[in-house]
Amino acid sequence: MALSGLKLPAIAAPMFMVSCPDLVVEACRAGLLGSFPALNCRDAEGYAAWLVEIRARLDGEPFAVNLSLRKGSPRLEADLAATVAAKVPVVLTSLGISRDLVARIHDYGGIVLHDVTTVRHAEKAAEAGVDGLILVCAGAGGHGGALNPFAFLGEVRSWFSGTLALAGAISTGRDIAAARVMGADMVSIGTRFIATREANAPDAYKAMILAAHAADIAYTAAPTGVPASFLRPSLAEWGVDPEASDHPTLDTATRTLRHAGREGKVWRDLWSAGQGSGAIRDIPTTAELCARLIAEYRAVIPA
Repeated sequence: MALSGLKLPAIAAPMFMVSCPDLVVEACRAGLLGSFPALNCRDAEGYAAWLVEIRARLDGEPFAVNLSLRKGSPRLEADLAATVAAKVPVVLTSLGISRDLVARIHDYGGIVLHDVTTVRHAEKAAEAGVDGLILVCAGAGGHGGALNPFAFLGEVRSWFSGTLALAGAISTGRDIAAARVMGADMVSIGTRFIATREANAPDAYKAMILAAHAADIAYTAAPTGVPASFLRPSLAEWGVDPEASDHPTLDTATRTLRHAGREGKVWRDLWSAGQGSGAIRDIPTTAELCARLIAEYRAVIPA
């Protein structure tokens, strides 16, 4: 099984507009499961090219891709076809899920892990036959959930025997060890990997994470209509008040920002991060970060 050979039970999470081949490859070479969203490529052809590049640069190490299963997505069928053709070892799915999609990935021997933020979503994914669930808890970056990790993990583990990955504010090897003690099989780490040299994020974005504390993360539905975690200084730069009901600088229909004579887009110019930012104070290479995480983890849970 692709997940059993990892040096560290951790996924370098697929981050929209941030994860890229260099980040994926370096994480995989270090013994983690590197991943990226298919939608980080402009089109399905570009996505297929990334799959070829990543596989060519790896020496058989497993990697993962994220497929957004949003209804009506013009990319879904083409991206799924490319995923199946490339026999991607691990597929991380989000939003909707179906038995047919899971079966297409299982047919070539792939593994499916599905993002969930509620117990009901977890139940529906389990019914679809996924191999594992990524429990996105309170404090996670992006579209995180609102459940406490102890409550979420404990309840789902009581009835689900598949792989469980815990996500939300995980920044150190000690955090990974704690998740394992709680009953998780592995973790998914996002924000900590934004602050690496290979991450495809602006330097100012990385610097904002280094300066941030947990209190600098706003969990708000203002930018997207769905609650998500954003850096408060980034929201302020675009005139978005996460506590306000009216956002004159934000066109939610087109996700366009207009402020101080500038125009931007929500996910490109409003920067997301999780509460784990408070533990991040440097920008190492991905290899350096992975080695550190492994050493910290092994200091608590020896091989």
